[in-house]
Amino acid sequence: MTNDSKSAAQAIAAHQKVEILAEAMPYIRRFHGKTIVVKYGGNAMTDDKLKESFAEDVVMLKLVGMNPVVVHGGGPQIEQLLAKIGKKGEFVQGMRVTDAETMDIVEMVLAGQVNKEIVELINHAGGKAVGLTGQDGGLIRARKMTLSSRDNPGEQIDIGQVGEIETIDPSVIQTLSASGFVPVIAPIGSGRDGRDLQHQCRCRRRQGRRSAEG
Repeated sequence: MTNDSKSAAQAIAAHQKVEILAEAMPYIRRFHGKTIVVKYGGNAMTDDKLKESFAEDVVMLKLVGMNPVVVHGGGPQIEQLLAKIGKKGEFVQGMRVTDAETMDIVEMVLAGQVNKEIVELINHAGGKAVGLTGQDGGLIRARKMTLSSRDNPGEQIDIGQVGEIETIDPSVIQTLSASGFVPVIAPIGSGRDGRDLQHQCRCRRRQGRRSAEG
């Protein structure tokens, strides 16, 4: 590509960004100062271009005056590590059965691998991200979750160390957001008995929207 072609492409890209911002202005005004919970998962976690675009979008939200809070999954990464150690993942009604050994893998992947990668993506894009789990600052308290059997009404199925959110204390999120940081939360919290519990994203996001702003 010649210098003239590069300049033309840059000019088009800049013009497109201006148009996008102009279209987004009503939403920027509406949500300025609000906490925006961003669920991050699926293909966006595996495609390099999508990962970069996601991080840039999160930084943009912060720059225009919103307070993004990223909550993430990591199912494919968990399955990959389970396969490496020869352990097959088990699901009931779409929910992962999480025994003690699986929970160790879940924590290793979500808190130790995926969370750190997302923090680095956002920081590299110009933001200031901080990685958390639901255990940090007493953020998430949960109760052990069971499933109702579809074949035997009244019977409850034990799916291990899986929890549904009971309470959220948003103070750590509010403190970080007010200081210019983007919280990135791995779906692991503590139960009443102190045991670690994995939280399903569909449960966590619904409760999180209600509680992030206090």
